[in-house]
Amino acid sequence: MKAAVERAPQASEVEQANWNWKGVRSFVKQRFGRVLCSSSCLNYLHRLGFVLKRPKKCFLKADEAKREAFVKTYSEVRQAAQTEGATIFFIDEAHFRADVDGRAKWVQRGQPALVETSSPKWGEKATYYSAVCLETGELEVMSVTQTLTAETSVAFLKQLRARHPEPLIVMWDNGPMHRGEALRTYLTTPDLKLRLVALPAYSPDFNADEAIWDWVREEVTANTCFGTAAKVRENIDAFLAGLAHRTAEVKQRCRTILQARAEALLASTNQLATHIPHVVLTLASV
Repeated sequence: MKAAVERAPQASEVEQANWNWKGVRSFVKQRFGRVLCSSSCLNYLHRLGFVLKRPKKCFLKADEAKREAFVKTYSEVRQAAQTEGATIFFIDEAHFRADVDGRAKWVQRGQPALVETSSPKWGEKATYYSAVCLETGELEVMSVTQTLTAETSVAFLKQLRARHPEPLIVMWDNGPMHRGEALRTYLTTPDLKLRLVALPAYSPDFNADEAIWDWVREEVTANTCFGTAAKVRENIDAFLAGLAHRTAEVKQRCRTILQARAEALLASTNQLATHIPHVVLTLASV
């Protein structure tokens, strides 16, 4: 049964989209001719070492070779930033709707998990840009009321540029708002000292700024119906402003697999270098 639950139910001829106690009961009945109650099914899952977790997406279109190559690129970018005195920012965008953002919640056993909603319109939403620096824990934020485009991306880069006079390195994804004539024109600005680095496709786990939006959903919007976009912005703005005093927590929360892999690469490179014998060539050896 352990091997079966580690795969999709359909692989074991259980006609369910996901494993639960009913799926276990169906599997046991098919294989062993025994009918178990719900509590016995759940007990078997726990005894076999299974726990219930909210899954994260595994992007099948992600190119692992390109991701691995980017780890090396990121390591080189970090070294260059130290040499040049540049600051690295990860940028991302997010929408937060005024309706309920449903999350798991604790309720009394046997009671339904309910969240009140006024069913606000789909267009009632708050849209943001944010940029996070892992070295300092600094956060830059810009609220947007229109559709995200190259023009809005330029506006945010200008805000970032105005507040940080040092050379900047911006890392973001390949979204359509990160391309366009407005952006190309802005990058021709004399003495801009701004370098854009595109993250590999289908790699949100490489973008440190994703953690900011997860944090907002966890502490601000979870199971809450704000009703209007203005109310959403009011609450999110207050939370984001408070992160200016939580830089240590920002650095900890926003660290991703990219940093871990880059540091592992650097450690292995340094270890290899220490094992290379130093050879002094002489005329005799030549």
